[in-house]
Amino acid sequence: MPSRTYKSRVRVVPALAAAAALTLALVGCSVDSTSPADARAGASESGGKPLASGKNGGAGSTQTVDCEKAKCIALTFDAGPGKDTPELLDILKKEKVHATFFLLGKNHVLKHPDVVRRLAAEGHEVANHTWTHQRLDKLDREGIREELGRTQDAIAEITGEKPRLMRPPQGRTDDEVKEVSKELGLSQVLWSATAKDYSTTDSALIEQRILDQAGRDGIILLHDIYDGTVPAVPGIISELKERGYTFVTVPELLSPAAPEPGTVYRP
Repeated sequence: MPSRTYKSRVRVVPALAAAAALTLALVGCSVDSTSPADARAGASESGGKPLASGKNGGAGSTQTVDCEKAKCIALTFDAGPGKDTPELLDILKKEKVHATFFLLGKNHVLKHPDVVRRLAAEGHEVANHTWTHQRLDKLDREGIREELGRTQDAIAEITGEKPRLMRPPQGRTDDEVKEVSKELGLSQVLWSATAKDYSTTDSALIEQRILDQAGRDGIILLHDIYDGTVPAVPGIISELKERGYTFVTVPELLSPAAPEPGTVYRP
C-alpha cells in the first residue's frame, strides 16, 4: 500500500471508514468480545487487582474511580496526533478529563513527537492504531505484526513505554489479529458511540450524535484529525458531566481488571 502524507490521509480515511457503522456487527460474528462490566466482574470474582488511580482530578490525582458505582464513560480519539491535538489537550486539561488516544505511527507519531510526549505526561492513555491504517484482517501475520509493532516501538522511543491497548482500523479484526495482538501485549478496544466525524465538519451534529449514543460503560470514538471534531468536545464533556458521567480512560473503565493481551473489549 503506497505511503500517504497527512493531507492525503484526510482524503483517504473517510473511504476506509465508510463501513464503520457496520463494524460492530461484523466483528461480533467472528471474534468473541468482553464488555467492561464483564471484565470488572471477572476480576472481582477472582480477587482482581486494586482499583486504578483515577485521573479525573488532574495529573497526580489519587482519586479512585470505581465504575461499578460511578456512571463511567471513556472518551477515545483515533488517527492522531494531528494539528488540532494540542488544542484538544488544552480543553481536556481545563475540564480535568483524561482520554485514550489511539495513535497512528507514520506521519503522525513520527511527525508530532512532542505531542505524543505531552499526551503521556498529562496522564492520557497512549495506545496503538497501527502504522499506516491498513485493515489488519486483510494482512498476513507478518503484515499485522509490522503494522502494530512499528507503532509500538515508535511510541516507546518517545514515551519510554509500549502501549497496552490497540484499536484495529475500522474495528476490523479476526483470530489472527487477536493472536498477534496477544504476542505484542496488546488488548483490542472497540466502541459503542461514534459521530462519524469523518463525514461532516458540523461540530453541533458531531456533538449531538455522541450525546444521543452515550451510555454507562460506553466508549466514545472520535478523531482528532478532522476539522469539526475538537470544537465539539467541550459541549460533549459539559453535557455528559451534567448527566452525571465520570470520564475515565479505557483501563480505568475495566478496573479492577487489567487489560488482557489478545482480548477484544467492546461495550
